[in-house]
Amino acid sequence: MTDDLAAHGLVDFSLRRAARAAGTTHKVLLYHFENVDDLLAQAMFRLRERRIDNALTAVRVRDHPTLAGRVRAIWPILAADETGLRVIDQAIGLVMYDPARYADLGRQTATQYLPGLLALCPDGWSEQRKFEVAEMIMAVMRGFLMDWRTTGEAARIEAGMEALARALEREEAQPA
Repeated sequence: MTDDLAAHGLVDFSLRRAARAAGTTHKVLLYHFENVDDLLAQAMFRLRERRIDNALTAVRVRDHPTLAGRVRAIWPILAADETGLRVIDQAIGLVMYDPARYADLGRQTATQYLPGLLALCPDGWSEQRKFEVAEMIMAVMRGFLMDWRTTGEAARIEAGMEALARALEREEAQPA
């Protein structure tokens, strides 16, 4: 079902299509999920989980001893994930279109990415500092990913990512 969502996106997402992809019926899905929105939220969670795991697995601390280096290593992996990126873009569109109904999709995204970004921060930093920097990284990367999808202006986005990395280098140079 998650693979079907990744392949087809949120456009025309339906309980019946999800059931066909899962090899079951829509009634069985409704037994296991509260409603179609719950099913969608769980599928989005799995897609993000796979995306985050792929990015964090590729970044080994010994190969990238600085936060800036880790962010530089993660960026190409996130930007290259066309399938996950397309679905996440569509989910953000749903949140913007109907925030009362889909606000949890937006909140879950932030909640899900944050632990991985916190883990990339230097060990000697306070929890508050880690949180602030991780929030900044997440917001900047999300903005650049959206920009990447809407404009495709790779050179400009890469320059912006490099500016983020330099800002992180300056932050790391500050005393813990």
